[in-house]
Amino acid sequence: MKDCIFCKIRDREIPKDFTYESEKVMAFPDIYPLRPVHLLIMPKKHIRDFIDFTNDSELWVELKTVIQKLIKKTGLDKKGYRLGINGGGAQMIDHLHIHLLGPVSRSDKM
Repeated sequence: MKDCIFCKIRDREIPKDFTYESEKVMAFPDIYPLRPVHLLIMPKKHIRDFIDFTNDSELWVELKTVIQKLIKKTGLDKKGYRLGINGGGAQMIDHLHIHLLGPVSRSDKM
């Protein structure tokens, strides 16, 4: 999609330092972090909303694997983390993305 900021990042129209990048998935820090670690992980393919995600099991497995690796790489597996997906109009950018935030404890409020 030509007006999507995440697609522009993917296409290198907007410079960004990637935390992770493959042929299908990219991850980078949120520009307005809510925690010391706040990464956005997303498919490079423009998928507007989680509800629009089809049965692309290969992409889903890669997203899951990347998230697990980033949790361990950032040490959040021992400090606590939250994963979040906004949708249905709650997201700021209409391109499916998953927030990885941490450290987070049980007593922290959303």
